[in-house]
Amino acid sequence: MGIKETSFFEGGPHIGDLIINILLGFTVICLPLTVAAIVRALWLRYRITDRRISVTGGWQGRDRTDIIYAEVVKIVKVARGVGLWGDLVITLRDKSRLEMRSLPRYREIYDYIAQKAAEKTGLSVEEIQC
Repeated sequence: MGIKETSFFEGGPHIGDLIINILLGFTVICLPLTVAAIVRALWLRYRITDRRISVTGGWQGRDRTDIIYAEVVKIVKVARGVGLWGDLVITLRDKSRLEMRSLPRYREIYDYIAQKAAEKTGLSVEEIQC
């Protein structure tokens, strides 16, 4: 019998990211951004639970990354789309980084991850949030 996880957020990138990038795609210069937004919309999925952060992505959703809160040492948030969605960059103990792009509810997710990481690492929420 496994330990039950409580999900805080499950879903893909914010739809506004896709819409804006499709509109920008009418200019040839922004076409690569449009393709990237379409790939994110099709195959990128986030799952944030009380035990871990899981990101499934890559071509046809074949890549999966799982991190536990005890490995988190720093989180940075960046607002996008006039604050309707945002990006998070999570730095781990080994100095590697996990980028989470176009997150809806990014402020709530940022606070939740910081709180869980603070509980697991013994650092304060302020030390984790930058």
